Amino acid sequence: MRVVLGCAMSIWLAACQPDDAYQFASDVEVEGDAIVRSLEGKAGNAERGLTVFTDRDQGHCVLCHAIEGLDVEFQGDVGPPLTHLGDRLTEGQIRMRIAGAQKIWPETVMPSYYRKHGLNRVGREYLGEPALSAQQIEDLVAYLSSPKA
Repeated sequence: MRVVLGCAMSIWLAACQPDDAYQFASDVEVEGDAIVRSLEGKAGNAERGLTVFTDRDQGHCVLCHAIEGLDVEFQGDVGPPLTHLGDRLTEGQIRMRIAGAQKIWPETVMPSYYRKHGLNRVGREYLGEPALSAQQIEDLVAYLSSPKA
């Protein structure tokens, strides 16, 4: 009986958390669907962002997304194509989608790369750390906002 009540209480608490209970890895300023300022004051670099986008040991965004003209062996089609993303979204909107897509769309398969809490199936060596650092996210924002992307 205790287990059932404990599970029911956990489900109820999760369902009743206020929207601001969504925790990023550091303090961020959210306005609508955007994180308006760079994470931790970091400046992004588009060249490093390309590496984060394609490198299997970093973001490996190319697993799910494609960019026209990008010279890599495989590009995914699970997520939307990101060609000319900077023409469609602001830097803040791109930052939010990388850092916390699930805050916008709770049922999305897109991971929230800048969270430390409320995650599932995290390897022990990664507990308490975001999947991508503030610098990696800012580099991705710079790359995806650039005309080449």
